[in-house]
Amino acid sequence: MAPVFVPVHRDARSACRTGTLALPHGTIRTPAFMPVGTNATVKAMSPEDLEGIGVGMILSNAYHLYLRPGVEVVRSAGGLHAFMGWQRNILTDSGGFQVFSLATHRKVHEDGVEFQSHIDGSRHKLSPEEVIGIQRALGSDVMMPLDECTSPQTPQAEALAAVERTTLWARRSREAWLRSDGAGVLFGIIQGNFFRELRRRSAFELLDLGLPGYAIGGLSVGEPFDRFREFLFATAAYIPDSLPRYLMGVGTPEYILEAVEAGIDLMDCVLPTRAARNAQAFTSRGPINLRNAPMRLDLLPIDPECACRTCRRHSRAYLRHLFKSREILAAMLTTYHNLHFLHHLMGSIRQSIEQDRFLAFKGEFLEAYSVGRDRTG
Repeated sequence: MAPVFVPVHRDARSACRTGTLALPHGTIRTPAFMPVGTNATVKAMSPEDLEGIGVGMILSNAYHLYLRPGVEVVRSAGGLHAFMGWQRNILTDSGGFQVFSLATHRKVHEDGVEFQSHIDGSRHKLSPEEVIGIQRALGSDVMMPLDECTSPQTPQAEALAAVERTTLWARRSREAWLRSDGAGVLFGIIQGNFFRELRRRSAFELLDLGLPGYAIGGLSVGEPFDRFREFLFATAAYIPDSLPRYLMGVGTPEYILEAVEAGIDLMDCVLPTRAARNAQAFTSRGPINLRNAPMRLDLLPIDPECACRTCRRHSRAYLRHLFKSREILAAMLTTYHNLHFLHHLMGSIRQSIEQDRFLAFKGEFLEAYSVGRDRTG
C-alpha cells in the first residue's frame, strides 16, 4: 500500500512539520484543521461556504448517522458525499466517544458495545466489524475504529482493560477493512488515559498493526493544560515521522499551536462552530463576545485584520443586533468567520514552519491573542 502521508518540511527548532495527505477526494496540505459536521452538515455552513474558505476535509460521525437517518438512507443516496453534496474528503469518527458519553445503559465486552440510543431509547449492538461496515457504506475517506474511551478519573486497572479492548478492536477493524478491499484509509486510535506506561503500550500495540495513520484520543477532556501538553508530546513522539498524526478534539488557537509544535498533522473540534452560535468570535487580538454591550455601537468588523466575507461586509454592531434578535444569520456569519479565521491560521502556521520560524510565530500570535482573553464574558 502506497503511503498516504508525505512529510514535506520539518521545522528546524521543533517537532512540527508540513506535509501532504493524499486521500480519495483530494490532497490535504498539513497541518490542517477539520470542521466538524456530525450529522452530515457543518452547522450554519453550506458546502459552498466551506469550499469558498478552502476547507478540504470535514469530520462526520458514524454513530449519529447510524442512528439517524440510518445507513440505508445514506447508501441509497450513493454515499455520504452525494447525500450531503460535499465532494471533498470526509473523516468519520467511529462513535466510540459518543457511545460512552451520550448513550445510556451501555455494556462493553470483547465483542463490542451494547447501548441505548440517546435519541429514542432504542437498543443497539455494534461490533468493531460492524462499525467498519457502517463507515464503508458511508464512503468515508478516513475511518476510525471502535475504541474505548475512559474519563480522566478512571483507575489505572480500568484504563488498562480499555487499552486492551481498544487494541483487540483495532486488530479486528483492520481485518474487516482489508477484507472489504481496503477502500478509504483506516487510522488507529491511541488511548491510555493519563498513565504514561499505558499510552506507550497502546501506541506500540497499534503501531504493530501497520495502519496508514494514527490518532491520539482521550486528551483535551477537561484536564489542566500542562497535563494535556505533557501527554500530547509524549504520545505524539511514539508515532513515526513517516505517518500522519491526528489529535482528536482540539479547536482553539492555543491548543492548535501546541498540537502543531508536538508534530500533529490533523485536528478537529466542534468548538469553533459551537462558539460562533453562542456569539463567541475569534480575532487576532483574542476572542470576543458579540452580545456584549460595548458592541452595540462598534462599527468595526469582527477582526479588522481578517479578510473574510463577514468582516468585509458586516460590523460588530450589526452582528450583535442579529444575535439579540435571534436571527439565524447571526450564527451563519459568525461561523463563517470563525472557520475562515482558523483556516487562515493554519496557512500561516504552514508558512512559518517552511520558513523555520514556527516557535517565533507561535509566540507572536499568542502575545497578540492574549490581549482579548478577558472580553468573552
